[in-house]
Amino acid sequence: MADMLDLLSDYTIQTVAMGAALLGVSSGVLGCFAVLRRQSLLGDTLSHAALPGVCLGFLVAGTRDLGSILAGALVTGAAAALVVLALTRLSRLKTDAALGVALSVSFALGVVLLTYIQGTGNASQGGLNSFLFGQAAAILRSDLWIMGGIAAASLALVAALWKEFKLVSFDPGFATSLGLPVVVIEITMTVMVALAVVIGLQMVGVVLMTAMIVAPAVAARQWTRRLGSMVVLSAVFGTVAGVAGATLSATARGLSTGPLIVLAISAIVFVSLLLSPERGLLWEMARRWRDRRSLRGRQVLTTLHAMAAEHGDRSYPAELGSLDTYHGTDTRRVLARLEQRGLVRPVTHAPETTPHWELTPSGHVEARRLAADIEGHQ
Repeated sequence: MADMLDLLSDYTIQTVAMGAALLGVSSGVLGCFAVLRRQSLLGDTLSHAALPGVCLGFLVAGTRDLGSILAGALVTGAAAALVVLALTRLSRLKTDAALGVALSVSFALGVVLLTYIQGTGNASQGGLNSFLFGQAAAILRSDLWIMGGIAAASLALVAALWKEFKLVSFDPGFATSLGLPVVVIEITMTVMVALAVVIGLQMVGVVLMTAMIVAPAVAARQWTRRLGSMVVLSAVFGTVAGVAGATLSATARGLSTGPLIVLAISAIVFVSLLLSPERGLLWEMARRWRDRRSLRGRQVLTTLHAMAAEHGDRSYPAELGSLDTYHGTDTRRVLARLEQRGLVRPVTHAPETTPHWELTPSGHVEARRLAADIEGHQ
C-alpha cells in the first residue's frame, strides 16, 4: 500500500494520469457525435491525417515544440475532414470511400515528411516518430495546459451548440427544414473530432487514437438511449480507461501507456457489450431463452384448447404422448410450468394409465386470449 501511494505521488505519473484523464474526457464526449453519425472511421482518418501536420509543425518551429506540432496536426486533420465532406457532397463517392482516400493519402504524406525530417540531421527531431504510437512519459506539466485548453474549448463548444449538434446527428433533414446551417454544423462537429485527436497524439499516438474516439462512445451507447447520458458515460469511461492505463504503465515498468489505455477501454467495451441491460449479449441470450419458453407454453395451451373445442368437451383430457407427438418434443416441462401458473392440471383417464392433462378455467381464458391475438395479427 505504501509503495502504491509513493508511486501515485510521483510527479511524472501524476502528469501522465492527468493527461490521460483529459484525453478520456475530450475523446469520450466528441467521439459520441462521430459514432451517432455513423462515421466511426472518421477518427481513424483524422488521426492518420494528423501525422503530416506533426511534421509540418516541426518544420515550421524548427524544434520539437508541442504547441506548433499540435497546431499543425489540427490544421491537417481539419483539412482532411473538409476534403472528406467535399468528396461526399461534390462527387459520387460514399462516406467510407472518401474516408479511405483521405486516410491513405494523408498518412502517406506524413510518412514521406517524417522520412525527410529524419534525413535532415536535425538533432531536435529525436523522438518525433513517437507520435506514431505515443510517448506519454514525455508529457510535461506545461503540455497539460495546452491539452487542457483545447479540451475546455471543445467541451464549451459542445455545450453552446448542444441542441444543434443533437438535431443534426439524429435528423439532418429536419434540421435543414428548420433553416439550420447543417453543412457548417457538420464541419464544426468534424473539426471537433480533429481536436480530440490532437489532444491524444502525444498520449496514444496516431495509430491508436481511433480507439479513443470510438470505443468510449460505443461502450456508453450500450447502457443508455439518451444522448446526454451517453455523453456523460462516454466521458467517464474514457477517463477511467486513461487513468487505469497510466497507472498500469507506471506499476509495470517497460509497458507503454498508450496501448494500455486502449486495452483498458477495450475491456470496458467488452464488458458493456456483454452485460449492459437490454442491449448486452447475455441479456439478449436470456431474453431469447425466455421467449422460447413462453412460445412453447403458448403452443401447448392453444393445442389443448383446440383439442377440447374439437371434442366439444371443455374438460377433455389430452394424453401426454399425443402432445409430445404433435409438438415433436417432450412437453412435460412445459406442462409443469403451465401447472405452476394454474393454467393446466394433470388428470386420470380410466382405463388408460398414461398421464393426461386438461385446461383449467384460467387456462381456457388464456388460450382464448392467445387465439384472439393470433387472429388479430393475421
